[in-house]
Amino acid sequence: MTAAADLVLTNAEVHTLADPDETAEAVAVRDGWIVAVGRAFDVEHLAGVETDVIDCEGRVVLPGFIDAHTHLPMVGRRLVEADLSAVDSPGEAVEALVDRAAENDPEAAENSDGPDREWVLGFGYDESAWDDDRYLTAADLDGVDTGRPVAAVREDMHLASLDSTALDRLRGEMPDADVRIRAGEPTGVVVEDALDALWAAVEPDRAAMRRAVHAATERATELGVVGVHDMVRRSAAPAVYRELDQVGELPIRVRLNYWSDHLDAVEELGLRTNHGSDRVRTGAIKTYTDGSIGGRTAKLSEPYTNTDGGSADADAGGGDVDSAGDPDADSGGDDTDDRGQWVVDPEELREVVARAEAMDLQVAVHAIGDEAVRETLDALDGADGARHRIEHAEVLTDDLVERIAESDVVASMQPNFLKWAREGGLYAARLGEQRRLASNRFSDLLDAGADLAFGSDCMPLDPLYGVQQAVTAPDDRQRLSVAEALRAYTSGAAYAGFDERRLGTVEAGKLADLVVLDRSPWDVDPGEIAGIEVRATLVGGEVVFDRDGAR
Repeated sequence: MTAAADLVLTNAEVHTLADPDETAEAVAVRDGWIVAVGRAFDVEHLAGVETDVIDCEGRVVLPGFIDAHTHLPMVGRRLVEADLSAVDSPGEAVEALVDRAAENDPEAAENSDGPDREWVLGFGYDESAWDDDRYLTAADLDGVDTGRPVAAVREDMHLASLDSTALDRLRGEMPDADVRIRAGEPTGVVVEDALDALWAAVEPDRAAMRRAVHAATERATELGVVGVHDMVRRSAAPAVYRELDQVGELPIRVRLNYWSDHLDAVEELGLRTNHGSDRVRTGAIKTYTDGSIGGRTAKLSEPYTNTDGGSADADAGGGDVDSAGDPDADSGGDDTDDRGQWVVDPEELREVVARAEAMDLQVAVHAIGDEAVRETLDALDGADGARHRIEHAEVLTDDLVERIAESDVVASMQPNFLKWAREGGLYAARLGEQRRLASNRFSDLLDAGADLAFGSDCMPLDPLYGVQQAVTAPDDRQRLSVAEALRAYTSGAAYAGFDERRLGTVEAGKLADLVVLDRSPWDVDPGEIAGIEVRATLVGGEVVFDRDGAR
């Protein structure tokens, strides 16, 4: 006699998102696993006296979203610090920081329990969306006027702006080449390795990290996210994830991709890719090659462009940089040209790949510019292990598309970055029209046979926003169908984490990680996909988010 199901979701429009996508009316779950998908009449026969039956009222059920590239504690910190993602100008950013300073008075007893309490912090600003499209400077942030150090981190986390107090405190720990200079003086803008001193100064203690992780995971479940591949570095986050997992309080699955400077510790602990529990597993070793387009540090084969479309012929240390690049953001280094920079040079990258391979670890390589992608593919060509990853791959040439498709490398990309590919956006200002329209070539990669996984890089953490960006992309080389975009955020991301046997589709034998949507992404106007509400999120058959609050 067949055992009764623990849970049945019925009266639903279930999309399996298998290949091909099939639809059903109901799903049955037992012990956290899907045991049946099909017609309501057939599946409901598995319901017993104690079965929890959820009437989905005709709503859409999909595999839960897996975000293949996050910095989840930063989501939490943005929720508890100043969120600068919606400000429209330098002045509004300063006002938000002033408000945060008042809320976070270190003299107040309730705010005295962390090393970052002295700091006034803001996260997520994007100057490319402002009319006054320049980076924040020390002159701006000195207006917060608290006597405390102030830092505003750009959305891409490759650039930060510091006030004079923070600059005075940290300048001696920062490499000169990554501190932007104007007229011989630091502007307050720092990039790449210079941020290490800032991160060390504001790293949350265990209690503060627990609060950040709680806020971030709660937000993730509200958005239908059932799992993340988290990029972790010098952080209490891995310990917090494991602590929460041990006491049954971690609502999502977490795959830990450790920064390459953790290799010694990873080796000493004997960690291997895919080792761990049901909820927390070791993933890849993460390393950089280049920086970011927003910071003009992504490594390109051709120079960055001015906003008028002409090439910036001065090096990045000169004063005549376009308004989007911001003359106040000039580099202090003498060895930087206007094709970006190496954060990890090709020789060091090869060493990281070889060492990680010897330790049976997957490698995830941040490579944004085409030159960085080329060097990454060269480094991975000699690797024996399968399913290494390129993170971002925003600027690709035709030959790079083909090389990725011919390899077993996963293209781990961010569809939300297409917000910068719109007319007059960041890519137009930094890269020019031709490269704007040839950025983030999702469709070309799929057509060539590449493995594509989607993540958000927390810009923002919102899969449906990313799906909308991919479906409404400005160029055919970028644009995906609804099913293709959803698969990249489900089965594609599962594959990138060696989880395709457990996750990514709604099929018998898979874990019951599901999301219930208020409306169908196939039926709404493509420009309205981001506005679809998540009604419920399930992980292992457990309802971890219920918008109606009934469970």
